Amino acid sequence: MANHSDAFASLRISNFRSFLSTKVLTSLAILMQQTVIGWQVYELTGDKLSLGLIGLSEAVPFIVTTFYSGYASDKFNRKYLLLIFTFLLACGMGLLSWVSYDAAPLLKQYGALPLYVILALNGISRAFLAPLNLAIQARIVPKFLYANAATWSSNTFYLGAIVGPIAAGLLLEVFAPWVVYSIISGVLILSFLVSFLVPSQSVDKAHLEGESFIGAVSKGIKFVFKTEAIVSAISLDLFAVLFGGVAALLPAFCKDILFVGPAELGVLKTALFAGSAVMGIAMAYYPPTINAGRNLLASVALFGVSIIGFALSGNFYLSYFFLFMAGVFDNVSVIIRATIMQVFTPDDMRGRVGAVNSIFIKSSNEIGDFESGAVARLIGLVPAVIFGGIMTLIVVGVTNKLAPSLKKLKL
Repeated sequence: MANHSDAFASLRISNFRSFLSTKVLTSLAILMQQTVIGWQVYELTGDKLSLGLIGLSEAVPFIVTTFYSGYASDKFNRKYLLLIFTFLLACGMGLLSWVSYDAAPLLKQYGALPLYVILALNGISRAFLAPLNLAIQARIVPKFLYANAATWSSNTFYLGAIVGPIAAGLLLEVFAPWVVYSIISGVLILSFLVSFLVPSQSVDKAHLEGESFIGAVSKGIKFVFKTEAIVSAISLDLFAVLFGGVAALLPAFCKDILFVGPAELGVLKTALFAGSAVMGIAMAYYPPTINAGRNLLASVALFGVSIIGFALSGNFYLSYFFLFMAGVFDNVSVIIRATIMQVFTPDDMRGRVGAVNSIFIKSSNEIGDFESGAVARLIGLVPAVIFGGIMTLIVVGVTNKLAPSLKKLKL
C-alpha cells in the first residue's frame, strides 16, 4: 500500500533525485527547442502546415526506431544508453545552431527542409530516451512509491516545460535562433554530465537468450494488448491528444489571432505545463489513484472542454487561462497512466512495454501536431481547434462504452 502521508517519499531517495535532475534538464532543453523551431519555421514559411510537419519529422523516425530502443533497454545497461543518447541529442542541437548560422543559405534555398532533417535525427535519440526513462525510474524506487514517483517525475518535467518556453521566448527577443540552439546544446551537455550520477542498471538477459528481436518485441506488444488497463489508458490518451492537441498551432495563434510576439508565445506555451505543475503538487498530497479509472475519463473530458474554451477565447489572458486548465486536467491522466504502466508491467519487459507506450504518446503528440496543421489549413485555426476539442469528448464516450472495466479501476 502506498504511503499517502509523505508527499516527498520518493524524493528522499538520492538516486531518484539524480535521475530527476537529468530528466528536468533534458525536458528543459527539448521544450526550449520546440519553442524556437516553431517560431523559426513559421517565420520562414508563414504556412500552418509547416508547423505540423515539425512534429511529423520527429515522429516518423521516432516510431520506426522505438521498438528496437525498447528491446535495447531490456538487453543493455540502461545507464550507458542514457549517456549515449543524451550526448547525441546535444549534438543534434548543435547541428540546428550550425544550420541556422553558418549554413543559413541552405534555409534560403530549401526553406525549412534542413531543419526537418535534423529534427528527424533528434527523433531517433528521443526514441531511445523515452522507454529508458520509464525503465530506469521503476528500478530506482520501490513499488509502493510508484504513484508518488510518477507524480514527482511529472512535476519535474513540467518545471522544465514552464521554464523552457519562457526562456526560449525571451532569448528569441534578443538573440538569433542559432544562439538559442547553442544554449540548448549546453543544457543537454549538463544533463549528460549529471547522468553519470544515475546508478548503473544492468539487466537480466536470460529472458532474451535464444529469442529473436522480432520475437522479443512481439511479446511486449502482445502483453500491452492483452492487459486491458494498459491498452485502454494509452488508447484514450492517444486519440484524445491526437485530436485535442494545440501546441503546434500556438505560433500561428500568437501571430494571426492574438497579435503578440515570441515572448508572449513562450508564456502561452507554459500555460499547459503550469496547470499541470499545480495539479501535480496537489496530487503529491492527494493521489488520484483511488478511483483511477473514473478520474482518468473525467480528466480527459474536461481537457477537451478546456481546448474548446481556448479556441473561442480570442484574448491572450483568457487563452492562457483555458490552456492552464487543460494542463490541470491533462496531468491527472498522465499520472494515472504512468502508474498503470509501472504497476502492471514486469521488470524484464519494461523497455519493450515502455516503447509501445512511447509510440502511442509520440503518435498522439507529434502526429497530432501534423493533424492540427493540416486541418487548420483546410478549415482555419479556430474551427480546427474546436473540432479537436469535440473529437476529444467523443473519444471519452467511445472509450467508456468499449472498456467499461476502466471506469472501475482502482490502483
